[in-house]
Amino acid sequence: MISWRRLDEPDFPLLRQWLEQPHVARWWNHETSPEAVARDFGPAARGEEASEDLLMLLDGEPFGLVQRCRLADYPDDMRELVGQVEIPPGAASIDYLIGDPRRVGHGLGTRMIRAVLAATWSDYPEATAVLVPVHVGNPASWRALEKAGLRRVAEVSLEPDNPIDDRAHYLYRIDRPAELIQQGQA
Repeated sequence: MISWRRLDEPDFPLLRQWLEQPHVARWWNHETSPEAVARDFGPAARGEEASEDLLMLLDGEPFGLVQRCRLADYPDDMRELVGQVEIPPGAASIDYLIGDPRRVGHGLGTRMIRAVLAATWSDYPEATAVLVPVHVGNPASWRALEKAGLRRVAEVSLEPDNPIDDRAHYLYRIDRPAELIQQGQA
């Protein structure tokens, strides 16, 4: 069973280990000193930042991380997308990783994305859609999105997470399910 809880400061050593894994470091390209992890993940863990860092659990054991936010809370990210694609009102976004290398390639990414998306519709009642940019060179990530029901809606030019990459990204989108809109959860 997949569940999650907010990332907390005692989780930072595990997160550091994950960020150092080659399959994660390639796409997240994050500084992994204890100070850097505390600097970059501490505000969300303490509730001082608008985003949520969710520690993903499989049968109670940590295996990954999902970052979830409202795009409007990050105007710089929205500015980069404006003019390239339509940004629906209330749009949310996610980013994700499977940190435990033993868990990669077993469909957990898709399951994790589906689970968080289902919760997003109730947790973010104003969210009309979820938009997810992913580098074109990361097929494992965009395939997980496709299997989770997102559709590729554009190719966009965005600042890459890793400076070795170019700006080419696919943008994936999923809209709030019609049955939730009809039930008044829009």
